[in-house]
Amino acid sequence: MSAITSDSTAGAQIATKRWYGQLYIQVLIGIALGALIGYAWPDAGIALKPLGDALIKMIKMAIAPIVFLTVVHGIASLGDMRKAGRIGVKALLYFEVTTTIALIFGLIVVNVLRPGVGMHVSPESLDSKLVASYVTQSHDQSIVAFLMNVIPSTVGEAFTSGDTLQVLFIAVLFGVALQRFQDKGKPVLDLIERLSRVFFILIGMIMRIAPIGAFGAMAFTIGKYGTGTILTLSQFMLTFYAACLLFIFVGLGVVARLAGFSVVKLVRYLREELLLVFGLSGSESVMPRFMAKMVAAGCSESTVGLVIPTGYTFNLDGTCIYLTMAAVFLAQATDTPLSLLQQIGIIVVCLLTSKGAAAIPGSGFIVLAATLGSVGHVPVASIALLLGIDRFMSEARALTNFIGTAVATIVVSKWEGELDVEHLAHVLDNPNGVKLSF
Repeated sequence: MSAITSDSTAGAQIATKRWYGQLYIQVLIGIALGALIGYAWPDAGIALKPLGDALIKMIKMAIAPIVFLTVVHGIASLGDMRKAGRIGVKALLYFEVTTTIALIFGLIVVNVLRPGVGMHVSPESLDSKLVASYVTQSHDQSIVAFLMNVIPSTVGEAFTSGDTLQVLFIAVLFGVALQRFQDKGKPVLDLIERLSRVFFILIGMIMRIAPIGAFGAMAFTIGKYGTGTILTLSQFMLTFYAACLLFIFVGLGVVARLAGFSVVKLVRYLREELLLVFGLSGSESVMPRFMAKMVAAGCSESTVGLVIPTGYTFNLDGTCIYLTMAAVFLAQATDTPLSLLQQIGIIVVCLLTSKGAAAIPGSGFIVLAATLGSVGHVPVASIALLLGIDRFMSEARALTNFIGTAVATIVVSKWEGELDVEHLAHVLDNPNGVKLSF
């Protein structure tokens, strides 16, 4: 991906840049100021919501073309179509294993720490109207509906609906067709490469206002939900955040170590993107930068183009941890007994419902409603307990999902023998040496 350079000159240029000129510092300042405004002047914080929404919409308008162009270029550049299929199968196998482990991990943590025990909440005392819209949306979270939704009604619909999986579906088909066109398709492939450069430059322009967007999003979150809600359910929040951190640095840390790299160094390398994910409570907005930085780290473009967009739908480790923890927490809080067999049933249901969760704010809440509705043991109305803190939970879910997909990209690249191991080690040891030229 030619929009990226990684050399000593670029490193020297970045090293001499003043600290306040770094994007991640600006984003961090934006988040801190937003939290302060939301806490001190809640109404003003709520009014700043359009700033965060505008940034997300601006980035989303470029995500579909970037995914399409990157995936098409990666597949069409391959000399063997079996290779693309092999990458896809390995990625899906990895996703299924890690998300299953995440579900089991969440179940173990919530049963050991039991954050909901002693709350004695009566479901009848909760306002079910607050979650009615989420329950309605959850009715569409069936496997058949999910698979049918992968196929768009028209090519244009895939780019206008905002469904990344539909764009990926068309991109794979188009890439295979272009590859079969052989040498005659080379002018089209060259055009796709040049268009991808333009869109990456466009994303670079948009990302300059990222600190303002993060400021608005955080001001709205604190202003609307305040700190009172956080304190009320702080035990569950702290348990969930601790579970996510443990999964990242121990669970994914072991996977990373077996693959020959450090997850701590990977987190440091992706710090700018992680701060944006935290500030905007979603990882979809950083997908273009994420893909570019993974290529810059030594992963092959074809692997990045297939693994990352697919991972945004199928590799949701944080969402899986949340689903089992939230389901059992609500059972504990409402004094609903759950047998071991019933909890295993929750895992089975979550394996299906979690695949319909997108990497955007609020999706985990919808899938939780679908899960409780399918299981039938825990009152669906009880999810109203989590409504006020879901925005804060969404941040942890998104961060865990993001890091999980980053680890998956490196692992699958290594499995394919398309990872520049020495370059990866150099980049992770010297993260400031990577310069995005867009």
